[in-house]
Amino acid sequence: MYSYVARQPILNRQSQTVGYELLFRDSPHNVFPQLDAHRATSRLVVDNFLNIDNAQISDGLRSFVNFPYESLVNLVPTLLPKEKLVVEILEHCTPDDELFEAVKFMHKKGYVLALDDFQPSPEWQRFIPYVHILKIDLVKTPLPEAIAYVKDNQQLKVKFLAEKVETQAQFEMAKDAGFHFFQGYFFRRPEMIKKRGVEPAQLTAVQLLQEVSREDINFDRIEKIIMQDVPLSYQLLRFVNNMANFETPITKFKQAVIYLGESNLRRFVSLVVMAHASFDKPVALYVLSLERARMCELLAQRIADKDTMDKAFIVGLFSMLDSLFDRPLEALIEMLPLEQSVVDAILKHQGLLGELLDLAESYSHGDWDVVTMYDEKLGINKEAAAQCYMDAARWSSQCIHADVLTK
Repeated sequence: MYSYVARQPILNRQSQTVGYELLFRDSPHNVFPQLDAHRATSRLVVDNFLNIDNAQISDGLRSFVNFPYESLVNLVPTLLPKEKLVVEILEHCTPDDELFEAVKFMHKKGYVLALDDFQPSPEWQRFIPYVHILKIDLVKTPLPEAIAYVKDNQQLKVKFLAEKVETQAQFEMAKDAGFHFFQGYFFRRPEMIKKRGVEPAQLTAVQLLQEVSREDINFDRIEKIIMQDVPLSYQLLRFVNNMANFETPITKFKQAVIYLGESNLRRFVSLVVMAHASFDKPVALYVLSLERARMCELLAQRIADKDTMDKAFIVGLFSMLDSLFDRPLEALIEMLPLEQSVVDAILKHQGLLGELLDLAESYSHGDWDVVTMYDEKLGINKEAAAQCYMDAARWSSQCIHADVLTK
C-alpha cells in the first residue's frame, strides 16, 4: 500500500527553502480528499513521521503540518520530534480556553507554533505571545491590508509568512513590507510524493485500541500484542526513539511501552488506529515472520542469556521487512536505532544472532544440510532444534488467530 503527500516549499527573504508544508493526499491526484480534518492529519502524521523517515519528505528541513482543534487539545503534535515540526493551528479552530492551554503547553515544551490564515481579532490576541509565526493568506486578506498590518506590528516577537504569493510583484511588495517567509504558486505548486507505507493489521489495531481504552492499562498484554504485529512493532521503536535522544536507544518493546506511559501510549495507539488502512500482503508472510522471530528466540533460550533472547526475537521479526513492505531491507533497518550486533545479524548474518537467523531460515527453507551444520556449530541437538521449530510454528499460527492474546 502506498501513501501520498503533497509538499509546498516555505522560502525566506533570500528565496532559500527553509521548510515544507505537508498536505494530505490519499491518491496520486493532487487534491485534498473528502475526509475530515482530524483523520486527514492523523493519516499524514502516521504516513510521514512513523512509517518512513521524515527527512525523505522534507529534505531534513522542518515540516509545516496543519492540526485541527481535536488534535491540538489532545496534544497530538507532542508525539512528534519538535525539531522537525512547525505546528500550524488551523483557522477554523475555536480559540477557547482549552485550546489556549494546549498552545501554552506546547510553547513551553519548545514546539514552533504558527497561526494559519491569520486574521486579527480580539479572540486570537492572547495566543500571539505563544506562537512564532503568523501566516497571512494574501487571497483572504487583500495585499494592502496585509502589508499595513505587518508594518504596524513589527514590535511583535513573531515572524510573518505570506501565503498564496502568486506573482513577482506580490513577492517584492510583501518582502518590502517586512514579511519573513513566503509560500505560493509563484515559487512552486504542491509537489506530489508517493511512498510505500508501513501499516498495522486491522485486528491488531482494534485489539490495541481496546486495551488502551481500559481504565488500568496492562502493559504486559500490550507488549504481547505489539510483538505479534511486525509493522506496528517497527513503528513503535521508531516513534519512541524519535521522541527523545537517548544515549542508549530503546530496542525492547516492553521498555518502549513503559517509557511512553499510559497517556502517550493511548495517543500513539489512537493515532495509528485513526490512520489505519489494511495492509495488502498475504497472511502467510506475517506467519513466517512471526515464526522466524519465535524460533530465533527459542534457539537462543537454549544457549544464551535473556538479553540475547530479546535480540534474537527482533532479528527474526525484522529479517523479512523487505518482503512485507516492498522496500530495501537496508533502507528500513537504518531507520531503526538497533544495536550493531542486531543490524549485522539481519543484514550480514554475522555473529551468534546471525547464525541463529541462518538456522531458522534453513528450517523454513527445508535446507537440511545447513540445519545439520548449524546444529553442530551451535551445540543444539537435532531434536531440540526441531522442537523449537514446531513450537514456533504453533505460536505464530496462534498469533494470527489471536488465540494467544487472551492467554
